Amino acid sequence: MSREEILLSHEPLDPARYRESQRVTWVSVAVNIVLTLAQIAVGLIAHAQSLVADGFHSLSDLVADILVLLANAQSRHPADDEHPYGHHRIETAASLALGLLLVGTGAAILWTAGVRLQHLDELPAVASIALWTALAALVAKEGLFRYMLIVAERLRSPMLVANAWHARSDAASSLVAAAGIGGSLLGYRFLDPVAAVIVGFMILRMGAKFSYEAIRELIDTSVSDEELKRIRTTLRETPGVLDLHELRTRRMANRVLADAHIRVDARISVSEGHRIAETARVRVLDGHEEVLDVLVHVDAEDDLEPYVRVIELPVREVLLQHLHKLLGEDLPQFEKTLLHYLGQRVEAEVFLPREICFDTDHVARIESRLAENLANDPYFSAVSLNCRIAPK
Repeated sequence: MSREEILLSHEPLDPARYRESQRVTWVSVAVNIVLTLAQIAVGLIAHAQSLVADGFHSLSDLVADILVLLANAQSRHPADDEHPYGHHRIETAASLALGLLLVGTGAAILWTAGVRLQHLDELPAVASIALWTALAALVAKEGLFRYMLIVAERLRSPMLVANAWHARSDAASSLVAAAGIGGSLLGYRFLDPVAAVIVGFMILRMGAKFSYEAIRELIDTSVSDEELKRIRTTLRETPGVLDLHELRTRRMANRVLADAHIRVDARISVSEGHRIAETARVRVLDGHEEVLDVLVHVDAEDDLEPYVRVIELPVREVLLQHLHKLLGEDLPQFEKTLLHYLGQRVEAEVFLPREICFDTDHVARIESRLAENLANDPYFSAVSLNCRIAPK
């Protein structure tokens, strides 16, 4: 199945990517369910408030995993009438939600640490089982983070990367809980809230970074200069492309949408110009896996002021009437006429009726008349006379 057929089908663009995203997220769901129940239960029994808080942090990871599953299920749907570019931006929205969740988690840890610093004498003694539970949670979360990050980077999914780092933030909070419980057991009760402040700032910064990247994508920020250069090179090296004077890109999750203005020979046909544009589009799609689609606009010249040129030149019907006068009122209707809009003037290719093509005297009179009339003509800079030969 070709790339275009996949885009138009009702199957996800990359089923393998979708299945792997679902698998890694379900692993995270299972780990977070076990950790949430274990941390909250042991924390309550051992009077370890930091472990209970860390259990609720694991619960926030569970909520994040559910968001990822829902976003994955929606973003896999193909393009439709309401979403002609597909549903990939759902991943971006989920990344933004996860980033904000990290910001909220970091702020909550900072708040809790501040309260604990003000009431050190009121902190209850904890049992040693809480320390072992916190360390076990730390190992589990760190292992989960490394597994999820490897998969996320292989799939190039910002949403999965954000979720992986959310798991790392929970591992950091488990470290805080272990340090706090260990400090309490040794008599250094201030270590827990101090470490919580440091990790709280780390989580807050992480969430702000993911939120910022998601917002950049939602406002159609371009891809990197290096990626732009590679796409530009592919377009310019397409046979028939004379120049590329505009290229715009924007991201949709792990994919890229682009539109480009290529310049071709001004005197080729519309069908040949379309073929060159389609060739350029296919070359980009085949050579740049991250590109979802390219809109290629064909220009005959640099169109820095396209609207001015359109307004100053008459419409085709008026130009054809004027051209008929230049050629002579006695001339029958042209078989075909091609107009080339070049700057502020027009070049015309006129296909004469067959009966005139072989009348050399008539053609000579037309040429003489044209040479005289074109000298000061406001619209036409040149006219070529042609005869079309086709099998009967």
